[in-house]
Amino acid sequence: MEAKTILPADTYTVVNRTTLTDYERKTIITLYAPIIGSSATSLYFTLWQDLERSITKNQKFNHHHLMSTLKLGLEPVTTARKALESIGLLRSFFKEGETNDYYYEIYSPLTPNEFFNHPIFSVILYNNIGSTEYNNLIDYYKKQTNVPKDYEEITSSIDMNFKSINTLNLSTDAEIEKSESPGPKVKDDYIDFALLISSLPKDLVNEKAFNKRTRTLINSLAFVYDLDTLKMCELLRMVINENGVIDKENLRLNARKYYQFNNSGSLPTLIYRTQPEHLKAPEGDMSNRGKMLYIFENTSPFDFLRSKYHGAEPTNRDLKLLEYLAVDLELKPSVINVLIDYVLKSNNNKLTQGYVETIAGQWKRLNIETADKAMRTAEKEHKKNKAKVFTNTKVSKTEAPTPIWFNETQDKEEVSEQEKQELEMMMKEFR
Repeated sequence: MEAKTILPADTYTVVNRTTLTDYERKTIITLYAPIIGSSATSLYFTLWQDLERSITKNQKFNHHHLMSTLKLGLEPVTTARKALESIGLLRSFFKEGETNDYYYEIYSPLTPNEFFNHPIFSVILYNNIGSTEYNNLIDYYKKQTNVPKDYEEITSSIDMNFKSINTLNLSTDAEIEKSESPGPKVKDDYIDFALLISSLPKDLVNEKAFNKRTRTLINSLAFVYDLDTLKMCELLRMVINENGVIDKENLRLNARKYYQFNNSGSLPTLIYRTQPEHLKAPEGDMSNRGKMLYIFENTSPFDFLRSKYHGAEPTNRDLKLLEYLAVDLELKPSVINVLIDYVLKSNNNKLTQGYVETIAGQWKRLNIETADKAMRTAEKEHKKNKAKVFTNTKVSKTEAPTPIWFNETQDKEEVSEQEKQELEMMMKEFR
């Protein structure tokens, strides 16, 4: 169930589902923060502080308190909360009333050992911070050197110093605090397990091989490496041993190699699939510009670029350019889509890296986060450049093509038949 839009006056209570220590605080900062970002990390620590305050005073808070503490608007706070939910650090519960009320259950991070062996976390962290920093963290969290072999252990056992006597019967029914770390929340429908199992020869795999932990691993690998059921089936055939058991480490390795082979050696990272809801424009505008705005906001950059390839896979060079815009510059998905559309239309259908990076850098400095603002900025820059061309008598006055969503195209009584067909085709594909 999706709760209604949160208001500053809506209240919340923080519930402790774990034991929180300074060691876990360090784990959040060093391992989780590079994945979820500063806002979500700050929200986690704020809720942690609220938890400590509410234990002594049984205190409720409102969301204006979070906005004031984090110096963020309500929508960024909500986005940060959802990031914590997705990564397994928070569960949220909602009750509607005159003032809506929320319960936030806070959870521990995974231990470093669990984190580095996790199929999603380890890959995303590696890609976000690079091999040098990743290996430094591995070294930092490694066990200390074992005691040299020429030392003899003299540790006392309990029976050497204490003895047991009959005393009171003590109840062990009380619910004592314990550390709970559920890990990231991934939908369980990335893989069709009925199809997967039926596609494998019956004499190849043991029925018990697909237990809950194995299914979770397979589903997580499918998510992070973008694998469908049939491709996962191919990988499984390579890692089932003579006893019909799935070699999980080999499955991880082969999934990673497959992804790297198809992505020029790079590893995946987590970015918004499409534009965040709070950065979308209201629907209902049926002008050419409004239709394109809808497409920009409801399509991932990969799918949008693929549409420009008429359904074929984009080149590795263009995909790396997409990754640069999304990961390095952290442009929002709809802004990337506007940039792609504008550059292809005004640059003879070429994504020239230097040209793209120049515009992207400007838009990043202008802090453009919405498709609408990106479109208006592109229109403004185009008019400015056109004016410069027309003041130079040595330069031809032939106008370069412009995207169908430009205001000057809207003002025409008719757009070309080709433009109409292109727009309708895109609307049909993306709706």
